[in-house]
Amino acid sequence: MSHYQPLAGVKVLDLTAVIMGPFGTQILADMGADVTVVETTVGDANRHMGRGPHPDVSGVTLNLMRNKRSIVLDLRSDEGRAIFEKLVVESDVFVTNLRPGSRERARVTPADLRPLRPDLVWVAAAGYDPNSEHADAAAYDDIIQAATGFVDTNERAGLPPVMAPILIADKVSGMALAQAVLAGLFHRERTGEGTDTVLAMYDMMRAFLLVEHGAEAIPEPQFSRAGYPRLLSPERRPLRTSDGGLVAILAYERHHFEALIRIGGRVEMLDDDRFVSRIGRLNNIDELYREYQRIAGELTTSEFVNECASAGVPVHEVVSLDDVTNSLPMTEHPRLGRYRITPSLAPGVPTDAEPRRFAPLLGENGREVLSELGYSEEEIDELENSGVVGRYRS
Repeated sequence: MSHYQPLAGVKVLDLTAVIMGPFGTQILADMGADVTVVETTVGDANRHMGRGPHPDVSGVTLNLMRNKRSIVLDLRSDEGRAIFEKLVVESDVFVTNLRPGSRERARVTPADLRPLRPDLVWVAAAGYDPNSEHADAAAYDDIIQAATGFVDTNERAGLPPVMAPILIADKVSGMALAQAVLAGLFHRERTGEGTDTVLAMYDMMRAFLLVEHGAEAIPEPQFSRAGYPRLLSPERRPLRTSDGGLVAILAYERHHFEALIRIGGRVEMLDDDRFVSRIGRLNNIDELYREYQRIAGELTTSEFVNECASAGVPVHEVVSLDDVTNSLPMTEHPRLGRYRITPSLAPGVPTDAEPRRFAPLLGENGREVLSELGYSEEEIDELENSGVVGRYRS
């Protein structure tokens, strides 16, 4: 890969699982970091999130594990612990999403690892603040959505109280994890010191949600309930055109509002006191959205899209999830066949960039990693035979 790789040469030891941690380390790996994932004999849960080209590689794994290496290690054994500690010594960054109690039992806290690597950038992803009453509680995406108001926003918008059909808490927190690592590396570059950071999903999602939904409830005294009216309007939805198409628009600013009203021939609305100002349009957002629906319903999809685009109104047809997936560029895994590459969140990475490393099978890089630590072929054979290190099977 010839694109920008700001983390080339940075070694990351990854003891995370499922989505949040692996998504964060995927960003780091795409930036050029050498990410080594320590897995159990059954592998990370993301390896089994649906069908894939191999029993240990799901469609999720093909992209989430790209540019990473995998070693299966029995951390409960003395020999496995010794290997792990050697990996820590060689690493710039350590990330985990074990809960506080599990971190202590696994001996991967800053107090455990700092003596091995004083300038280690140590980052833990957690559900809740370590000083809160829920510090050691299990936290998954659905739980955090329920705890932070996401589910309530659906009900406030007139929808059933359901979770968002996307692992939004995991991925937002995963991006924050990558940012925490970058901040830690920058701090170390400036001071020579390592860092200890715990990221709480609960806090990340409250911060994420309340940027706009805090709204008039942020000042004290509060002007209204929490919640941004435009986003909670039950009328906020794609518009149905005369030929049955679905189109999304955003005509919230004055010039967009005027342009769309003229497209629909509703010029009398331009002088309607309810819609003249931004605050007026916000306070009457339901009626405004209903009017937009009436305008769209009088035109075909192509007519409506072309009229809006010509007038400078932000517009796009609704695209199916299948169409978005099928628009992705293809590549060829050397052992697992063709698959689609998802875009990278790393800066400067082209959307069709080939991975430096394709997603590894479970434990595929164990011998390579051990060899780099100085183990001989005979020693590696012995570690595999004893079950300390998982034997890679294609």
